[in-house]
Amino acid sequence: MSTQNPAKPLHGRVAVISGASSGIGEASAEHLAALGAKIAVLARRAERLDDLVARIEKNGGTALALAADVTQAEEVQSAADQVEAELGSADLLFNNAGVMLPAPVEELRTDQWRQEIDVNITGLMNVIGAFTPQLVKAAGQRGVADLINTSSVAAQNIFPNFAVYSGTKAYVTHLSRHLRVELGPKNVRVAAIEPGIVGTELQDHVTDQGAQDWLAGSKETMEWLTPEDIAETIGFIATLPPRVNLQQVTIMPTGQPS
Repeated sequence: MSTQNPAKPLHGRVAVISGASSGIGEASAEHLAALGAKIAVLARRAERLDDLVARIEKNGGTALALAADVTQAEEVQSAADQVEAELGSADLLFNNAGVMLPAPVEELRTDQWRQEIDVNITGLMNVIGAFTPQLVKAAGQRGVADLINTSSVAAQNIFPNFAVYSGTKAYVTHLSRHLRVELGPKNVRVAAIEPGIVGTELQDHVTDQGAQDWLAGSKETMEWLTPEDIAETIGFIATLPPRVNLQQVTIMPTGQPS
């Protein structure tokens, strides 16, 4: 007879969330903690992480703050070592850190191109490299582990002036499909989450006027997704039976056509 609490289906699991200082990552940390997982939150803004950990602990959860820049492999590896030492091997990794900086390619905003590639691709790979050994180890012990990567609907659809951002997200989706083939036989499920427009700090970093106008117009004509919508989806994926792997999940605002 199972003794698992149905209200805490992730009890006993260790979840790591990158990009956890705001938006989707922050909401997902709180939701996964409410489902019973021990949580490690990773981002650059230490004060934000400390506040998040305090809220999780106030609600009876267990959480660990890890101030690190995902573009720095040494910092990420140090964070991974700390997770294993303090919480045990991670068996749920939500690889969520990212940046969106659209602009016409003719403007040659190479600084923005580099930042998007550094965070959305190099940062993603640094986190995967640091935590995959733990995921494989945990899956061998517990029967399942999850690697969930944040992509975007931009990986599939065409948005003017979003070429570099969209290219980085296409990388995330395609990489995830390959990793599923590698890691699935080791009981590590791999999923790519492809949200449409979600109301987060991501839009605050946009400097291109055309993109700003398009975003502002879209907010007037449709209801954007919330970070909590994505967090609940992450929780759903992680609580499915071990035999079930949602490989690619596109989550759209009802009113967003593409």
